[in-house]
Amino acid sequence: MVTSSTHPARLLVIDDNKVNRMVLSRNLEQLGHTVETAEDGDEGLEKIRTQSFDLVLLDIEMPRMSGYQVLEACLNDVDLRQIPIIMTSAMEEIDAVVKCVELGAEDYLNKPVNPVMLRARVNASLEKKRLRDEQRKLFRTFATTEVAEELLRTGFSLGGKHVTASVMFADIRSFTSIAESQDPSDTIELLNDYFGIMFDCITENKGSVNQMVGDGLMALFGAPMYFEEHREYAVRAGLQMLEQLKIFNIKQAAQNKTQIHIGIGIASGEMIAGYTGTQTRAIYTCIGDAVNLAARIESHTKVVLRPLLIDNYTRTGLTGDYRLEDFGPAMFKGKQQAINIFAVSR
Repeated sequence: MVTSSTHPARLLVIDDNKVNRMVLSRNLEQLGHTVETAEDGDEGLEKIRTQSFDLVLLDIEMPRMSGYQVLEACLNDVDLRQIPIIMTSAMEEIDAVVKCVELGAEDYLNKPVNPVMLRARVNASLEKKRLRDEQRKLFRTFATTEVAEELLRTGFSLGGKHVTASVMFADIRSFTSIAESQDPSDTIELLNDYFGIMFDCITENKGSVNQMVGDGLMALFGAPMYFEEHREYAVRAGLQMLEQLKIFNIKQAAQNKTQIHIGIGIASGEMIAGYTGTQTRAIYTCIGDAVNLAARIESHTKVVLRPLLIDNYTRTGLTGDYRLEDFGPAMFKGKQQAINIFAVSR
C-alpha cells in the first residue's frame, strides 16, 4: 500500500553495504516506490546514465568511487543534473554536510536512517523535482529546450556573450499573395502545420528556433549550448526542411490546399548571444555581422533561384557528402567586400 504523499517513483539506492541497501530498499518499497540498487559508485553511475530514475540515495563512503565523485559526475552532465540526489552517511561532521550541499546534493541523511525522516526527505525531494519538471515544461512551451535549460541552470539576466555559431533564416515565398487569396483561418492552419514541420527538422539537428516573424523564422546552431559541428548541423537541418516540405506539398496538393516554397540562408561566425529586452519581457537572440549576413543570403535565394544558400565559412565546416554550386562573390548591403555564396543540395 502506498503511504507516501507523493506518487510512486523509481528510486536508486547506491551503497556498498548490503545491509544498508536492504534496509533502505525495504523502507522505500513500503512507501510505494520501485527501488533499484547498486553496490558501488561505478555501478551506480552506470545505472544513472543508462536508466531513468526520479531520485537517487547515494552513500558517501565507498571504495573506488566515492559518493562525492558520483555526485560531481552527475552535476557535470547536462542530462543527469536534474535528478535529485540525497546523500547518506554515518559521518556526523558538519563539514560533510556542507560539502554535499556545496556540490549540489538535494538533501542529506545520517545513518542509520530514521524511517520517518527518510519518508519526509524523499517526499520533499520528489515534490521539488515535480515542480521543477513542471517549470521546465512551461519554459519549453515559450522557449526552446536549450534556452529553457540555460534559464534553469543559470537563471535570467539581460546581456550577452561572444559565441561562434551558425544562424539560419527561412522565409515562405510570396506569402503575402497566399494570405490575400484565402481565408485567414486557412492561413493560420497553414502556418501552424508548416512551422511544426520546420521546428522538428531544426531541433532534430541540434538547432533552436528563437524568433518567428510572420512567415519567417530565425534559428541558431551552437548557441546557447556550443558544439563544434554547428555548421554541419545547420546545413543538415536546411536540407531536411526542404525534403519535408516536398512531402508536405504532396499532401497539400492531394487535399487541394495551398502549396508553399521557401528560401533558406545560413551564415556562420562570431556574434553576441544572450537575452535582450527588459526584466519583464525578453527574448534569447543573437546580433552580429553573421546574423545580418544570413538574412541577406536568405533574400538572395530569390535572385539565384536556389532554395538553400550558405556563405563560405559555413561551407568550410561541412564534412558530409553535399552537392555544392558556387555562385561566386556577391555584394550585400552593409558589407565592404563581396561574399562567396554556395547553393547546397544532396
